[in-house]
Amino acid sequence: MSQIGVKSGEQKEAEATVEAFRRELGPFVTAAETTRMPMIFTDAKAFGHPIVFANAAFLRLTGYDYEEALGKRLNSLLADGVDEEAIASVEAEFTGGGRAEPEIHYQRKDGTEFWASIFVSPVCDERGAVVQHFASFIDLTRHKQDIARAKMMIDELNHRVKNTLATVQAIVTQVLRRPDDPRAMREAIESRIFALSRSHDLLTSSRWQGTGLHDLVDAALEPFRVAAGLAERFTIHGDNVQLPPSVTLSLAIALHELATNAVKYGAWSNDAGTIAIEWTVAPSEAGERLVVRWIEQGGPPVTAPTHKGFGSWVIERGLSHELGGRVSLDYLPGGVDCRIDIPAPELAGS
Repeated sequence: MSQIGVKSGEQKEAEATVEAFRRELGPFVTAAETTRMPMIFTDAKAFGHPIVFANAAFLRLTGYDYEEALGKRLNSLLADGVDEEAIASVEAEFTGGGRAEPEIHYQRKDGTEFWASIFVSPVCDERGAVVQHFASFIDLTRHKQDIARAKMMIDELNHRVKNTLATVQAIVTQVLRRPDDPRAMREAIESRIFALSRSHDLLTSSRWQGTGLHDLVDAALEPFRVAAGLAERFTIHGDNVQLPPSVTLSLAIALHELATNAVKYGAWSNDAGTIAIEWTVAPSEAGERLVVRWIEQGGPPVTAPTHKGFGSWVIERGLSHELGGRVSLDYLPGGVDCRIDIPAPELAGS
């Protein structure tokens, strides 16, 4: 076993080689030392292209000390799982058969990984024989991360668009199942699509990072507050719990359906009824749960409908399916009582 601080034969040989070509290529080596681009020289006569010089930028990129880098074979820096094709493309750079700078997955000293493209040029002696290779690296880690993030966002956008179109299709299909006055049909479709649009506006303002539950309730009930003059007949209690986009869209439609039903048949169909919207984050054996309540009082007596339309489907079945929660919709003598119990989001705002 080698002692700590004792240099290996490869390191000593590498240092000797460095000093030799430092004397021969002095100005060039000095420039390589000070440039911000990661650069190394490797020994062309030894197996595995061992490093004989590494500049400060390369050491910062890989996390190795100078003496640790000397003598290290280039392939030892490859990340676990790099395929044979990638290894062959690096080797082709050293033999002159490369067609383009390969983008390779590497691993730092601390185990973290990075992507870099590599460009290799031969260094020849006075007889034209290749004695070293000069390799420069371009760190592509952020670029790769941006590409992965963009792909994830596109996939998420596709998922959202499909869900939104499915909701719009369900809205139209449900309305057309019960032919009515064309004006009423148009109003039913437009109001629901407008509810979707408002929730999309909320999400767009946050770059689709989510929205606060209090903000969502305010936006969902704004048309009823303004157009129907119901601002004094509902109360909202609860912290501004941060909701992810999927929960935002589903709850927005559910709140619209509850409010529409209240105007037609429930607490807002007379002059005295009131509605309380409240929520809490409560612990459970399966983790924290977000429990949202819609409680109507003072309206006309209500009974469970004999036919469940789109609104009931959205509230009872849609929320359960989309959010993995439990939903109860009770038609009590005093008014509708809806309880939405879903997994609590990870982040909450005050």
